[in-house]
Amino acid sequence: MSSNIFVVGADPFNMEKVRRLNLGVDHRIHELLSFDEVKGGGYYPVEDCLALAEQRLAAFDGSIDAIVGYWDFPVTAMTAILCRRHGLTTPTLESVLRCEHKYWSRLEQCRAIPEFTPGFTQVDPFSDDEINNIELPYPFWIKPVKGTDSLLAFRVRNREDLRNSIAAIRREIHRIAEPFDHILSHARLPEEIVPVKGHHCIVEELVPGRQCTVEGYVHDGEVHHHGIIDSINYPQSSSFLRYQYPSRLPRRVKDRAVEATRELMQHIGYDNATYNVEYFYQPKTEKLVLLEINPRLSQSHSDMFEKVDGASNLQIMAELALGQPPDFPVREGRYGCAAKFHVRVFEDGIATHVPDGNELEQIRQRFPGTLIELKIKPGMRLSELIEQDSYSYDIAHIHTGAGNQKELLEKFNRILEALHFEFAPVGADEDEVPAVPGIAVQ
Repeated sequence: MSSNIFVVGADPFNMEKVRRLNLGVDHRIHELLSFDEVKGGGYYPVEDCLALAEQRLAAFDGSIDAIVGYWDFPVTAMTAILCRRHGLTTPTLESVLRCEHKYWSRLEQCRAIPEFTPGFTQVDPFSDDEINNIELPYPFWIKPVKGTDSLLAFRVRNREDLRNSIAAIRREIHRIAEPFDHILSHARLPEEIVPVKGHHCIVEELVPGRQCTVEGYVHDGEVHHHGIIDSINYPQSSSFLRYQYPSRLPRRVKDRAVEATRELMQHIGYDNATYNVEYFYQPKTEKLVLLEINPRLSQSHSDMFEKVDGASNLQIMAELALGQPPDFPVREGRYGCAAKFHVRVFEDGIATHVPDGNELEQIRQRFPGTLIELKIKPGMRLSELIEQDSYSYDIAHIHTGAGNQKELLEKFNRILEALHFEFAPVGADEDEVPAVPGIAVQ
């Protein structure tokens, strides 16, 4: 008899990979909720989605064997709630929230691995008294206690930056605060967390350095890791340029990050699911600082694992959900290294030319193994894109691999030259159509 696996937040790009998984058992994949239903509109209708999921599950004629998701909020929390209701393998909702609620997570980090935890405090952005009494020195970050894709995360250098950031947060934070409060209502919260609602923010010490991510899973209480990925920003920017695997950090640094992650995941009681934990590394002092814990795999890493190791991390997600111990290959892929590149524009504009299917197919033929995800359509204004960071517009993703980093970056630059985007300034005449500037990387 086939096992039935239901996917929350199904999208075409990742579902193609999910449907190709080799799990060693007869199984069927079902789209429980689509990406557009859970977060595609730039808002998060949590209660409506939970009700719709239950309606679809009740109408299904067959066994319900696993419910999985690979996106961040609200997919991670909704998946935990649905699995709990149906008696399926899942981490507890409370352990998920110990990762996702940024203030709660920092408190737990202080208890488990204090030497890796930066300075922080929580603040109500609607309280002038609390804002005026932030004790962390500039510069610092201010973010909602529940974030997604760096939404409303601001780097604050001075009082003027703080004033502008608070104004934006007050205008927009309801988009994520209200659905997050719905999620919190399903959990048993400790007394110290109950007052810190979805509209609160966390203020965190600004930590420079090289960013990396430990990705792994917990199975029956035992913490494993299957890869470390480097995250590289655009020059002089906090916006991601690429994720690259395997990490080029020194072995001793990676070993410290893995051990810290093991202690932390055991401390918070997270079990039988994937995770990824992000750190900053400062080469001069060799200090490691934890950025955040994500109670899920990173779908951004899936293609890189497939190219380098020979299987997608989505395989681990599905195996755990079915109660199987994961069996993941190492360095059995076609490439020595791989990356996901983010093509970004740093000013608002209107897309006047976006590569069509024929253009993309020509690029794929020139560069075998390359996958391209377009995030915009002709006529779209960039500021209409959802879930963007506060400083750029993410217009396309390029997934590719090569034998080494030098070949990888050369290949990316050639692909970028072949991609052709054009944008008109907002309110410009039709003849004002500048092309997106090239991005050479080293």
